[in-house]
Amino acid sequence: MSSFVFPETNSTVLPDPSNFFSQNLLSNPLPTNSFFQNFVLKNGDQPEYFHPYLINSSNSSLTLCYPFHNSNSSFISQVFINNLTITSSNNNKPEGKHVISSYSDLGVTLDIPSSNLQCFLVKGAPFVTVSVTQPTPLSITTIHAILSFSSNDSLTKFTFQFNNGQTWLLYSSSPITLTHTLSEISSTPFSGIIRIALLPDSDAKHEAILDKFSTCYPVSGEAIVGEPFRVKYNWNKKGSGDLLMLAHPLHLRLLDKNNNNDVNVTVLDDFKYNSIDGELVGVVGDSWILQTDPVFVTWHSSNGVRQDSYNEIVSALSKDVESLNSSSTLLQTSSYFYGKLIARAARLALIAEEVYSFDAIAKVRNFLKETIEPWLEGTFNGNGFLHDKKWGGIVTKLGSTDSGKDFGFGIYNDHHYHLGYFIYAIATLVKIDPAWGSKYKYQAYSLVSDFMNLDMKSNPNYTRLRCFDLYTLHSWAGGLTEFADGRNQESTSEAVSAYYSAALLGMAYGDARLYGVGSTLTALEILGTQTWWHVKEGSGMYEGEFTKENRVMGVLWSNKRDSGLWFAPAEWKECRVGIQVLPLLPISEALFSDVGYVKELVEWSLPALKRDGVGEGWKGFVYGLQGVYDNEGALENIRNLKGFDDEDEGDLEKWKNNGEKSNSR
Repeated sequence: MSSFVFPETNSTVLPDPSNFFSQNLLSNPLPTNSFFQNFVLKNGDQPEYFHPYLINSSNSSLTLCYPFHNSNSSFISQVFINNLTITSSNNNKPEGKHVISSYSDLGVTLDIPSSNLQCFLVKGAPFVTVSVTQPTPLSITTIHAILSFSSNDSLTKFTFQFNNGQTWLLYSSSPITLTHTLSEISSTPFSGIIRIALLPDSDAKHEAILDKFSTCYPVSGEAIVGEPFRVKYNWNKKGSGDLLMLAHPLHLRLLDKNNNNDVNVTVLDDFKYNSIDGELVGVVGDSWILQTDPVFVTWHSSNGVRQDSYNEIVSALSKDVESLNSSSTLLQTSSYFYGKLIARAARLALIAEEVYSFDAIAKVRNFLKETIEPWLEGTFNGNGFLHDKKWGGIVTKLGSTDSGKDFGFGIYNDHHYHLGYFIYAIATLVKIDPAWGSKYKYQAYSLVSDFMNLDMKSNPNYTRLRCFDLYTLHSWAGGLTEFADGRNQESTSEAVSAYYSAALLGMAYGDARLYGVGSTLTALEILGTQTWWHVKEGSGMYEGEFTKENRVMGVLWSNKRDSGLWFAPAEWKECRVGIQVLPLLPISEALFSDVGYVKELVEWSLPALKRDGVGEGWKGFVYGLQGVYDNEGALENIRNLKGFDDEDEGDLEKWKNNGEKSNSR
């Protein structure tokens, strides 16, 4: 449900999607945080990670890399090297550009017209599959020396061994004649299917597995978010035989391996590829079922409030509510900081419910109505929401003319963060004032649909799941910005908050579907955070030197793990903790449910609080986590704070002025 559309705008800062998308796709909303986003930005020539390969495309070729890791105590990255490039060796066509002809939840079809190549790039495929659409002489080049070259008798399988120790296998749907020099392999004209795979090790049984599954290939993949806490993968496949794909560690944790849902899968425990996301393990099956444990989304804390704390809470609450000032809030023009102000006020109303402070609820309700309505009605002078038809989504007035405003919201950066705060405030107001909720229901659903839309047929104004990656099972925040390391996300807790807030909106409106989808994505985002952002000793996820020095990620990229933040250096550990904790909500209890890890994280960050200049607000998040295992000690520390909440906007501006990138949060 979302028939309301904010006023249309013609953004002056958004790139033109027609440069790389085929014409038949341009009439629909387009992805802005996808696993293939680099392919459609600027020159389209930055790589993306498809598990297990880094893949890059020029105007006439496709380059494959099975990356090695470069790591130290500060970062881990996958290094892109031109292991193997496929193109036409006799190109009489104009070079042109590559084109995205179709895409799905789990894959993208990339056409290279000048070389007659159509590339089916599906996440987790151990083979890269290329259709040569008409008879074309091919060239396969490498920066390495070819040490050995052999084929089977039918000329449908070839083995190349390079001097870097890698062995690659090429399979063809019909016989192909190949010859080679020291660094190039050439073919006679060929049309049909070519599949290329790295042999993960020299074990003969692994080569036999690739041989066995070489004839069945995926062209796309759908992820169905249907029943709560369940995701079903369906691959559209061609060829013959069974489908072999690769699962990352979170897949394996959630995968129904007992075939209880009429979906048959077989896990090949010994068939593995390396990945920055942990070992990728072979799984045979056309469909997978991923099942999470339920996360119970509630308005209030799961364990309740101790009765002997009521008086202290009510006293502090009264002061915070009295300090609410709609006039000063309306002077704030940043969509991010504005969202935080109204969400913080909404939190006060819900705390007031828990401690039966009903006068406070009425005051917060009035504040929320005065501050939310101008954004929903388009009467807010300083900024406001608009709808962009070029890519299909909400942008801000400020962001539509300046890509640096609102932390890049106008180029689709951080949408779930900003809108999550607005939705939390709106959901709370709907709860305490249902009549208001009825009046603004369509606007509320437009905001949530911007990043939570599942059905583009019924809601054609927004792309499908703008931020959430249905293969990695967590969100990305980077928007329409080209990055050599692919997509990125810094603040997982704000991502969790966004889906949690959407579930609350569903609860407020009695919408079981929205509540279920929001709860499911909340559960998955929490699991993704705990798997990849929470750095735990003994987990084996990351290299030892990095694990030893870090307990939480700074920025996580699809192709890199970084201890630094967009707005602060790695040494500011209190900021690294805070940006993965804020905002403190009831769902934070589920996000930080591992008490042992929380204790390690707090003890790791406490020494940083002795540094000169540490903000009081950042300390507060560390002490908040301390309360998970040391309630009295945390209370004493919190009582001694002179300020609360996170960064001051001025502090961020000072950091930006020092030349650091800060358009992503």
